Amino acid sequence: MASPSPEIRPNAEQSIEVDPSKVEETVEAIRSTSNASSEQPPYSIFTLNEKRLIVVILTSAALFSPISSTIYYPSLTTLAADLHVSNTLINLTITSFMIFQGLAPAFIGAFSDAEGRRPAYLICFTIYIIANIGLALQKNYAALFILRCVQSSGSSGTIALANAVVSDIAMPSERGTWMGWANCGALLGLAFGPIIGGLLSQYLGWKSIFWFLAIFAGVTLKPLLLFFPETCRAVVSNGSLRPAKWNRCLLDRRLSQRLAKPSTAPPSPPIPPHRLRFPNPLKTLALLFEQEASLLLVSSGFLFAGYYALMAAFPSQLAAKYGYTPLKIGLCFIPCGAGGLLSALTTGRLMDANFRRHAHRQSIAPAAARQQRRLAPGFPIEAARMEVALPFVGVGAATMLAFGWLLHARTGVAGVLVLVFFVGYATSGAFTVLSTLIVDLFPAKPATATAAANITRCWLGAAATAVVVPMIARVGAGWTFTFVAALWVCLVPPLWAVVRWGPGMRAEKERREREREGRARAEDVEVGGDELEVEKKMEADVVGGEDEKVVVG
Repeated sequence: MASPSPEIRPNAEQSIEVDPSKVEETVEAIRSTSNASSEQPPYSIFTLNEKRLIVVILTSAALFSPISSTIYYPSLTTLAADLHVSNTLINLTITSFMIFQGLAPAFIGAFSDAEGRRPAYLICFTIYIIANIGLALQKNYAALFILRCVQSSGSSGTIALANAVVSDIAMPSERGTWMGWANCGALLGLAFGPIIGGLLSQYLGWKSIFWFLAIFAGVTLKPLLLFFPETCRAVVSNGSLRPAKWNRCLLDRRLSQRLAKPSTAPPSPPIPPHRLRFPNPLKTLALLFEQEASLLLVSSGFLFAGYYALMAAFPSQLAAKYGYTPLKIGLCFIPCGAGGLLSALTTGRLMDANFRRHAHRQSIAPAAARQQRRLAPGFPIEAARMEVALPFVGVGAATMLAFGWLLHARTGVAGVLVLVFFVGYATSGAFTVLSTLIVDLFPAKPATATAAANITRCWLGAAATAVVVPMIARVGAGWTFTFVAALWVCLVPPLWAVVRWGPGMRAEKERREREREGRARAEDVEVGGDELEVEKKMEADVVGGEDEKVVVG
């Protein structure tokens, strides 16, 4: 049996009286401080089903940029005949469409990052619907040319907005899957636009294409206005702050009721009010001159240009080599769409799995990896994404090469369509990964970053569509697409450079930003200190004056 421990009596002279109430207050303060530091508000307050609804709506909206381009292809010869212009002039409307497709998101992306996604969508769809009505009613080439530019300005921002919304609601660990679903709209629009255009042009005339787009846009706008909540983190933070009344949807009532219930999670910090600002496209163009961003944007642009060259040349080659009608030409785009859709559904999961693998290498627990809000300074996000993208680039180059020579040899169309499926699968996978990485690197301005990607993709794509048909006429389809495949192979070194030196570039950029923020805070403190001294002096003067009055009295 253990002997009892000796009783220790403190010296009366050294004993300290402790107030129990003070002890309680101190313990409670320590507990609350510990909880506040350990708990964080959720990255997004939207539930899984709400995220699904949001992504379905934005995927539907993202259809309009690519479908507006490809739905037009089957009616090119009919348009040239009806408007009494050459095929070359009609092809210029494709080039001008793509130029504005790259330029317009520079404005709408910067606007949405500052003022919100919902007003940006409303502006896009209003411009788009008006342009389509005008296109359906116009009767001359000049009106067609101008209104196609306006139509492109309205539709092109939808893809940048879709990527931005995914960044708003999804953390990096789960962003790949959501980005894959969001890109489905763009890929489906590219593939099925020619099918719809061929059907409408052959049976109802080319004007029916624009009436269809106007009506379809109006139908899509309705659920967007009713059920799509504001997600921009500069406006609503993680969704817990309420936007202005004019910027709310039916889902906001449900969110308000949920937020009214007591919660143990700390609230999000308030966002300071700001005035409406005119979007500055120079901020978008500035990204083209950042080291890591420029490598990604230019590589993504050349990849897109090669893909668009195939899309632009495919209809004329099918008509010339196989004698296909517009409807049959449209149906030949189905394999390309199927490959793109399959890629969108699988690439996101591959990205998320590779993200978890790298998190495990960094000794980050699976639960912690899933909850990562921002990338850790040493996390190799470039490697996690690019290890998925580079195999897609290789497969795309190989299948593009084979596609060109099969088309050149005028073999059976079945082999050509199989290769088109794999080209669509590989290039769509690479697009999805590169788009996700661009958003990962610029989490504070995802729409602006995606708009910068749009500039390089669409402008290089416009150049590709302008030269691909004359190039095929001069050297043949085989050598033309051999050049495209070789160009894609040349993209591997700059993309690998992003993996090798990207983390260092990112760390250096973050260091410069911290120094800039530190200098700005120091200036604010200095100004605030001067103002405080002035206020104290004024208060002293006032108090002194009052004291003098009291003494005199």
